[in-house]
Parts: sequence; structure tokens; C-alpha cells
Amino acid sequence: MLIQYFVFVLGFLCSTIFAASPAIHEYHLDNGLKLIVKEDHRSPVVLSSIWYKVGGSYEHNGLTGISHVLEHMMFRGTTQYPAGDLDRMISSVGGQQNAMTTNDYTMYYQLLPANQLALSFELEADRMQNLVIKQSDFNNEIQVVMEERRMRFDDNPQALTWERFMAAAFVNNPYHHQTIGWMTDLENMTYQNVRDWYRTWYQPNNAIVVVVGDVDANQVLSLAKKYYGAIAKKAVPVLKPRTEIASLGTIRVNVQVPANVPFLIMGYRMPTLATSKKADQIYALDVLSSVLGGTNSSRLQNDLVRTAQLLSNVEVSYDAFELHGTALQIFVTPMAGKSIAECEAAILKEIQRIKTEKISVDELERVKAQMIASKVYGQDSVQEQAMLLGTPEMIGLPWFVGENYVEQIKRMTPEQVQQAAQRFLQNKALTIAILHPESTAKQQPQQNLVPKNGDLYGKTVH
Repeated sequence: MLIQYFVFVLGFLCSTIFAASPAIHEYHLDNGLKLIVKEDHRSPVVLSSIWYKVGGSYEHNGLTGISHVLEHMMFRGTTQYPAGDLDRMISSVGGQQNAMTTNDYTMYYQLLPANQLALSFELEADRMQNLVIKQSDFNNEIQVVMEERRMRFDDNPQALTWERFMAAAFVNNPYHHQTIGWMTDLENMTYQNVRDWYRTWYQPNNAIVVVVGDVDANQVLSLAKKYYGAIAKKAVPVLKPRTEIASLGTIRVNVQVPANVPFLIMGYRMPTLATSKKADQIYALDVLSSVLGGTNSSRLQNDLVRTAQLLSNVEVSYDAFELHGTALQIFVTPMAGKSIAECEAAILKEIQRIKTEKISVDELERVKAQMIASKVYGQDSVQEQAMLLGTPEMIGLPWFVGENYVEQIKRMTPEQVQQAAQRFLQNKALTIAILHPESTAKQQPQQNLVPKNGDLYGKTVH
């Protein structure tokens, strides 16, 4: 009966999303700009976003963090619209805006009344070409970014542990450093560095515009031609591949800083949809991560938090949409009186169990229903719809990979999930980082750290 219920839920959710999905239109301007439009007439709003293929993974030592610094500078004004005009003009029509920098892209967006789309195109086309980068503005913004780094990493023991985990897990991979950058690189960055970065990467042929909302696709195309069409394209660098070196054994990292409680990160290096030719394995890994710790009813939550009362908190993260691979990461806070060694041993036992004992159909259907429900309900948001379209494009995949996600998850079998666990949850791919609190601990708030899209809290947001 339970199986029948979850099969019904899956069928209902999938039929709902696919029956209701409007047509998606893709256009290409002569200057190389790609335009993706999804009409959604349920509310009189539009989400207009522009995505640049540049982020933390495009940087090299000495310039880490520069993509995020440039994101800050993009709000400092252009030759036509001085600082403050952008926010004022968007607010005056009842809109809101923001930006985010991740490992693999930088994205700017405005949420507006549907009849104000032209305003977004006008402002974004302007700052694609005419950004003013002043020494004085740079001096202010670099201080803001350095303070952000101090708050998010240097003064946050769990985040600092995660940063060291990533640096150890990814040696010759662009994800070795965080999007926020190393502090020494921020301290030595110049406004000329930022100006050069802007001129190199912010080109129409390196950008994608994604529009979702109460619009007509043909009218959106006309607006795109009007505002973006005259911008000349320019060659952008082709980055040399940086293939990660082979894993030779489990890596261990110990961090000793003032903290309230110990903290454990266990992560297995994994492929993604961008790095693997076997997409079924990637969707199986996504399901596997949810079986382990994706929900309150997942195995680690049920077995080690509620039943054994060994863990105070556990989170599992896996992101299939990253350009240079990823890691399936497990974040653990022990219950008071329990040791890190006990937690690690218990988690490894759970991992061994999923490799040797096939997941039941009941459990798998429940997990898939929860995963699909999250995606389906997210479609009520124009922001989430835009993310689903834009993210695959930023890692070299077509937008419909995101749109087809639900159907791919629905297809996963117990055998595929077990095979993924057997192949990829290997000790030689494992990195373990442990936070050992020093006795002179400062009072730090406990946080649940679940990276998304290569950054600690999902995105670095302006």
C-alpha cells in the first residue's frame, strides 16, 4: 500500500509539472548573446536575469575573489547612470534586484512588474558596456568584501574548517579556493585588476539572458535586439583544463581554532553532469545523497540523530550542476558527550550498509517523491524557474537538462543507487576534516553548513 501511495504521488507531481509547463524559447543574437524566455502568465511579474560565464573557478592564485569583487562594483554606477540610480530606478517601479557570484558564474537579476522588462534590459545592457570603476569606489568595496570574508570564514570556525576541507579535497581543481577569495589576494588586489576582469569577461558572447514571467516571447526578443543587439562581441579567453589529480588515499585535515563544539566534514569527490558521460550515474548520486541525509526521514537523521542519539545535527550535500566536479559532503555536529571518532565510525558503517544492502522500493519511492515535490513546488517561483534554466547553461549543458530533472529522478532504480554508492563512495576519494575546539573558545553561533553551487551558503549575494 505504501509503495502504491508513493507511486501515485510521483505520477501526480510529474503529470502536474509537465502538463503545466509552458513553452520555452531560445534565441541567439548576432553578437553571440543567448536569450531564453519562458512564459508564465500566472502572475503579472517578470524575472529578468543576465548570467556571465565567469566566477571563482575562472580565477587563479593572486586574483582569487575578483569575480565577487566585480559583482560589488557593478552596483557603483555607469557613465550614463551614476551610483544609486540603478537601485532608485528599479525601486521606483516596484521592483527588486540582487546578484550572486558562484564558482561557475555571476548572475544579476531584477524582479519587476511584467510591463517593466524594458527597464531591466536597458540598465543591464548599459552596465555590460559602460561600468565606471573608480579607485575610491574600489577602496570602499574591497573593504566591504574583506569584512565579509572575516565574518563568513575567518571568524566562523565551521566555515573555516570547510574552506580547509575544500582546499585539501581539490588540489589541482579550480574549486581549491572559495568564491570569496583568499584574504591575501583581496589585500593585494587593485582596481585595475577589476577593470581588466570586467573588460575580459563581460561580453555579450559570454552572457545568457534568462527571462521568466508574464511576457510574450516575441516581444522579449524584440527588446533584446533593441538593447543588447548593438553591443559588439569580443573574444573571451579559453581556459586551459585543470584536471584534478588522482586520489591515492583518504585525506585528513585537522583544524584547531576557538569554537564551541567539535565539527566533522566527510566528503567524497564525485563527478557531475558536466564531467561525466554517464548521466544516469549522476542522477543516482543525487538520489543517494537524499537517501543518506536529504530529509528529516533520511537514514542518517533517523538512525544516528533520533535513534542512536549520536549526532546533534547532520546535513548531506551533493550538487550535480557544477562545472569541474564536486563532492558528496556530510556535515556533522556530535551530540554532547559523543566523540568525533564515534560519529565517523557510525557514518562509515551506514555508507557500507548502503553499498552492500539494496535500498528497498518503499524507501526509494519515498525519497524520490520528496525530491520531486521540492522541484515541483519550486516552479511556483519565477526565480527558481530561471535558476533551473540558467544553471545548466553555465556548465556547458543545454537548459532543458534542468527542465528534465524530474523525469530523470523518477527513472532511478534501487540497483542504480546501490551501484553508484559502490563505485563512488570509496575511501581513496574521501577527505575528512575535523574541527577541534581550542579551550579558549569564543562563543560562536552554531550553523548548519550546506554548500550549494560551490559556495558556503549557496551563493555570494550582493
